[in-house]
Amino acid sequence: MTVSIVLFTRDLRVRDNPALTAGCRADAVVPLFVLDEAILSGRAATPNRAAFLAAALSELDAELREMGGKLVVRRGKVADQVAAVAEEVGAEVVHIAADVSAYSRRRERELRDRLADADRELRAHASSVMTVEPDAVTPSSGRDHFAVFTPYHRRWTEMHRRNPLPRPPALRMARIAAGDLPKPEEICAGDRSPRLSVGGEKTGRELLRRWTAGPSERYAALSDDLPADATSHLSPYLHFGCLSAAEVLHRTDTDDEGGAAFARQLAWRDFNHQLLAARPEAAWRDYHDRGIRWRDDPASVRAWRDGRTGYPIIDAGMRQLREQGWMPGRARLIAASFLAKSLRVDWRVGADHFLRWLVDADIANNQLNWQWAAGTGTDTRPNRTLNPLRQADRFDPDGEYVRRWVPEVAELAGGAAHRPWRVSGGVAGYPGPIIDFAGM
Repeated sequence: MTVSIVLFTRDLRVRDNPALTAGCRADAVVPLFVLDEAILSGRAATPNRAAFLAAALSELDAELREMGGKLVVRRGKVADQVAAVAEEVGAEVVHIAADVSAYSRRRERELRDRLADADRELRAHASSVMTVEPDAVTPSSGRDHFAVFTPYHRRWTEMHRRNPLPRPPALRMARIAAGDLPKPEEICAGDRSPRLSVGGEKTGRELLRRWTAGPSERYAALSDDLPADATSHLSPYLHFGCLSAAEVLHRTDTDDEGGAAFARQLAWRDFNHQLLAARPEAAWRDYHDRGIRWRDDPASVRAWRDGRTGYPIIDAGMRQLREQGWMPGRARLIAASFLAKSLRVDWRVGADHFLRWLVDADIANNQLNWQWAAGTGTDTRPNRTLNPLRQADRFDPDGEYVRRWVPEVAELAGGAAHRPWRVSGGVAGYPGPIIDFAGM
């Protein structure tokens, strides 16, 4: 009897899962998740993402039980735990989703070597985390990656993609004790956002169904409209792999203007992953060293983190981040530009804060989007600086978004909410602007 292990990492789903589909071809399977101590002891482990992970594992276990299996959970060093399970059940092959971060690649190498010592095989499956693998789209110049998004996007749209894989009809478990599903505090203790939304594959698929049933058609027109809250909210489910990026793209009508704009965001996600695959050091080092002299300004950083900069459009986004563990893409961009370009604070300070609170933050998108905003990344206009007042007037003209998250300005009508310093005597309990901008 052949036995395989399916090691879940960032693919916490049973539908369109290449590793699970391949693993189920064996006579018996062990669906395995390892609470990786290397990750749990690092900065990527946060209370918000721990809560989401716990919910995702619970929904994954429920899906596997519908198929006749269950999720086996272990904790420790991945190579040690997988090797022990393989020895216990006599597994010949371990299946895993291919990933691009420096840690993912190191984990894969260690696991491959450890299994090879026991004459076992590791098979890494492409198109599990991204819609297009990094080495599938490369410039004609011979470089190993695209450094500018527009030409990448042109090539990306031309790529042939596989059809989504169905859920395997059944799963025969190898005999093994499952272990207990972890509670959030067992993964990472600490305060989490009070209005955090969590879920897994079932929750994500329902969200995707509602999104593609109509709201996606308005994405091009409303994605940057802050009060409209018209984005998909699918990013946490993509980050944890509760939804397959390939299937999300497959179900998106790219002939529609809104669908095409949404697909472009999936292309940005792939673009960042291919960049990180080629330059893993970009997770902490400037992609373009422009000789920027960053300022050490603890008071301004504290005001930015706490949503007390005196600019309601900045403070609304930062307070939403703390409250929900999420913020719209436009709000992220405005906040990042304010810290890195206007305050001249090192982008890594902001990236670390976003990693602490964003439930969808991963190394590729969080770090490289921060570099784009800071001018050290792939922006072809590295000196671009966003004026928060102009951004507010354009994307929240009636002040609805800031009144939602900054109660101190709730009594100011319309766009006046963006300039509370114009009120005689200011607004009680709300600070004045920590720096000046044109248009005050």
